[in-house]
Amino acid sequence: MKLATFTHDTRTRLGVVTGEEIVDLAAAAPGLPHEMRAFLEAGAPAMDAARSATAAAGHRLPLSRVTLEAPIRRPPEILAVGLNYRDHVEEAKLPLPEFPLFFNKQTASVTGPYDPIHLPRVSNKLDYEGELAFVIGKRARHVPKERAREFIAGYLVCDDVSVRDWQFKAPTWTLGKSFDTHCPLGPWIVTPDEVGDPHALELRTWVNGEERQHSNTKHLIFDCYDCVATLSTVFTLEPGLVVTTGTPSGVGGPRRMYLKEGDVVRIEIERIGAIENRVVAEPATTVTA
Repeated sequence: MKLATFTHDTRTRLGVVTGEEIVDLAAAAPGLPHEMRAFLEAGAPAMDAARSATAAAGHRLPLSRVTLEAPIRRPPEILAVGLNYRDHVEEAKLPLPEFPLFFNKQTASVTGPYDPIHLPRVSNKLDYEGELAFVIGKRARHVPKERAREFIAGYLVCDDVSVRDWQFKAPTWTLGKSFDTHCPLGPWIVTPDEVGDPHALELRTWVNGEERQHSNTKHLIFDCYDCVATLSTVFTLEPGLVVTTGTPSGVGGPRRMYLKEGDVVRIEIERIGAIENRVVAEPATTVTA
């Protein structure tokens, strides 16, 4: 299944994408939660109900009439892996990691698969990173690698947008990875049965139609299952937690090819889909309580 969060007629709810249509689960299965994190927490019965609703003929809307939102709009946490493709390590001129280098992206950075991303007021060193991400589907602690796939609800596309000068102000990288709008996710969560092997997927990134990244998830140094095993050794993984697995070579920073206002970044991963985001100036307004 392709599990999506969408807005139609000012109401945001869950759906299942099939072809060029989306099944409105609020209408087709009204007993299900209307928000993705709650849906995942409801477990296998919710998944089964969504599958049954999708098999029925009714309660469908054309995709062209809805707005796709980030599938999980406020995950409990976002953990990302740095330097997880050998060619990206080489272009960064850094040593090959012997252990996965996890860092946090703040959840406020999440934005939709086709929403604009902000060029910050404080920096012009804005960069893209096309990445495979996955979502935890059930609580997990001390999960061995060979069972990790049981705890993944599905896969999605991520742009780990990075503000390079702010990224290196501190060794944790968190500030430069967490500006508002700097985690586009989507376009939906594809369940493992539909993805197949997550470590055999073509990944491509274009900027203004020019291909900048082209790799395959088989080149991950630490794969999705390594990530689940490592993280769950330390703390309990909750449904809805997003892990984004790192980017291959071709990012703009080493070439001083930073994003500018008006640029369009498109990231596509085989058997999952594509996200596309335009760079806009960060709004001048400041919100205070």
